[in-house]
Amino acid sequence: MRRSRDRVYALTGADLTVAPGETVGVVGESGCGKSTLAKVLVGVQRPTSGTVSFGGRDLWTTDPAERRAAVGAGAGMVFQAPSTALNRRLPVRRILRDPLDVHRRGAPAEREEREERVREPMALVGLPPVLADALPGQLSGGQRQRVAVARALALEPALVVADEPTSALDVSVRAQILDLLLDLRERLGLALVFVSRDIRTVRRMGDRVVTMYLGRVVGEAPADRVTDHARHPYTGALFPATPGLLDPVDPIPLAGPVPSATRPPSGCPFRTRCWKADATCAAVLPPPVTDEGGHRFRRHHPVPADRPTHGLVARAAGAPAPTATAPADDRPRKREQSP
Repeated sequence: MRRSRDRVYALTGADLTVAPGETVGVVGESGCGKSTLAKVLVGVQRPTSGTVSFGGRDLWTTDPAERRAAVGAGAGMVFQAPSTALNRRLPVRRILRDPLDVHRRGAPAEREEREERVREPMALVGLPPVLADALPGQLSGGQRQRVAVARALALEPALVVADEPTSALDVSVRAQILDLLLDLRERLGLALVFVSRDIRTVRRMGDRVVTMYLGRVVGEAPADRVTDHARHPYTGALFPATPGLLDPVDPIPLAGPVPSATRPPSGCPFRTRCWKADATCAAVLPPPVTDEGGHRFRRHHPVPADRPTHGLVARAAGAPAPTATAPADDRPRKREQSP
């Protein structure tokens, strides 16, 4: 008997726009599709359907050489783990020179010109020139991540995508890298997509916060209003789930089963953990709605705009646990991506 494999759609109908100079934070639980979205944005992974536009051009309908030139030079990416993102056999000088060599920046015969262009991004991220000949294994975690940031900036891109760039670092070093990214954003006018599981960090970094759940974008909100006025309850639940020194931890209970990625629920993907789920939530996927405050969300029963998020605790505690009112989608699924 031949067994068929389940399919997992890492992204489903993900819609995201980043304006020049804007910082967008992407947040969600592990496995919600954040890293896949980051890779799709910079052309590392090709979506199975939909479009990815960069500078008004659809990347996957253009010539491969043109696509590589547009994305490779116009977008930079900082990966999650600096210890594995850098070639351990190459010195810092060579790591930073590789983008210049690949995209043929500067005259190949003028070695001094290329060496000068390598020193520029090192100075930009605060690395001393003496480290140019060091190997990644001879650097600290913070220094390696600074090298990764410098490599992403080597070609002066308009967009930088940072995929959880501080998750593998100590707390003190993490603060240094975050301050570095904020400083570079202001000095260079970069468009920045910052991916993280820590919604407090995302709020600090971004102009706009995008919340993902089970491969979908379920909510967007201005960063200054996402703390107390999130329209989707899942966004509101993420804040108290992250400990903070200034705000008390008052967790919002999410009762009900965590859905399977191979057989996601019908209708609203959040309904199995929502205390307000009903038959409509089980039958119909909520359409995207944008309110007057700039919030965009997929929700049949949104949190009222005039009620603070902290009130969700009392309302959730007094509500019965959600029940499945319609069967989940049992179709086999394959791990694929869609923007």
